[in-house]
Amino acid sequence: MSNPRDGTPLDGLGVISRNTQAITTTGLGEGVVRKIGRTWVTAVYIALRNLRMYPLENAVVQKGLEDLTNLSAELLAGDGECEFRLAGEFLFLNATRMKLDLDNFTSFSFLLNRCRDSGVGLIRFVDRPALRDWTVLLSFLINPTGKGPAERFANLQQRLAETNVSVFDLAPPSDSEDDPQDDLEVKERAKRTYQQSVVTTKEVINSVRMGQSPNVKKIKRVVQGIVDQILNDETSLVGLTTIRDYDDYTFTHCVNVSIFSIALGRRLGLTRLQLYDLGFTALFHDIGKSRVPIDVIQKPDSLEEEEWRLVMSHPWLGVLALFQVRDHQEFPYRSMLVAYQHHMKRDLTGYPRSLRMAEITFYSKIVAVADGFDAATSRRVYTTEPLGPAQVLQEMRDNPRRGMDPVVVKAFVALLGIYPVGSLVVLDSFELAVVHAVNPIAEMLSRPIVRIISDSMGNVEYPGHLFDLAQRDGDGTYLKSIIKTADPERYGIKIGDYFV
Repeated sequence: MSNPRDGTPLDGLGVISRNTQAITTTGLGEGVVRKIGRTWVTAVYIALRNLRMYPLENAVVQKGLEDLTNLSAELLAGDGECEFRLAGEFLFLNATRMKLDLDNFTSFSFLLNRCRDSGVGLIRFVDRPALRDWTVLLSFLINPTGKGPAERFANLQQRLAETNVSVFDLAPPSDSEDDPQDDLEVKERAKRTYQQSVVTTKEVINSVRMGQSPNVKKIKRVVQGIVDQILNDETSLVGLTTIRDYDDYTFTHCVNVSIFSIALGRRLGLTRLQLYDLGFTALFHDIGKSRVPIDVIQKPDSLEEEEWRLVMSHPWLGVLALFQVRDHQEFPYRSMLVAYQHHMKRDLTGYPRSLRMAEITFYSKIVAVADGFDAATSRRVYTTEPLGPAQVLQEMRDNPRRGMDPVVVKAFVALLGIYPVGSLVVLDSFELAVVHAVNPIAEMLSRPIVRIISDSMGNVEYPGHLFDLAQRDGDGTYLKSIIKTADPERYGIKIGDYFV
């Protein structure tokens, strides 16, 4: 059995098997280090997990330790050293930053937390560690002694010396919380992708409104950019969906729904090509609104009954709009189905009313969840009071009358967390924080990674600093916890400012 993303062979209970003779050159490239590094981090995670679950003499434990020993030898053969370093929320191997994705969230987070609890910020070796060396080090990481990270690190050093394990050079975490330059570059790429997506979507919808054919190739490039960005750094692009443009709601909404759909599709196991297809269909789910009179779409007051009927006609108007595009063959058939079905419920109620029993497509179920969430959390011309993200998620999850697919909703909650990205929360320290990313540990969905943006007196800071709410002190007590969500407008806070 192998990892579907990088082809890493997996054996039995997640034990990694590799040909340890595969690399013999000196000076590995960054791409090679990154690829092997993901496998190496996974091997450390598996070895730690097995040591925690089974006796040392267990065959699974021994196999995991052997794989880790051999993988370490590969790195040494290629680079002459192995240096594993923590910097804030990032992991580096031989100065190469390891990229997080859905496949390695669990292993990265577990290892990061184990090192933090033990006060370890760096593990370096230039000589090949023996299996016993790894056994001793990992055993001490599983069971640290001391009241805090500093004391635990000192005790770890002493215990390694007492057991004659000297191959590792260890150091506590650096003072740097993250890599500012790298983080800035990631944010800039995400910002460019988002802005270009909104501009292109606006051009497309306006061209369809005027009876012109859109530039399909340009649309495809935009969707490819969104998919690539999400696969490389999901958090940055999802965070930008918090920028709510009241005046350009229709266009930003389409882009947001595409982003949410792609991220959700990835969580549900779709391939890259399927994500392109899904993102394309999601971007045009509301294309029918181009056929609704613009004075109705932009009406600042409550809609009359006849105006609501016009708005509710946009699903089938969307199908007509896509059929009438000159190059409509370039639009996947699924685009028309999603445009038609995204307001239908599981029992085929909702709108438009189905004239015959039909299966709602998987893409339509995904887009329906993404569309419902973004619409409910956005300020629109005829809905000026949006709901909080956490409140919307709870409603989607707990109210069956919404008619959304429960499996898709569950995956969406896992994607965004109990406190979705962009939520403003109050901590038990009375600090304000913006939810930055969902915690990759499944059982820690209620403890996201946040950006603390104020002190306990309410003095707002920019850009603030990242903090993992899963962190504990030496007694196992969480350092900070969320006590409630808050309305950003009450504090004069623009959430989007913390994601650009």
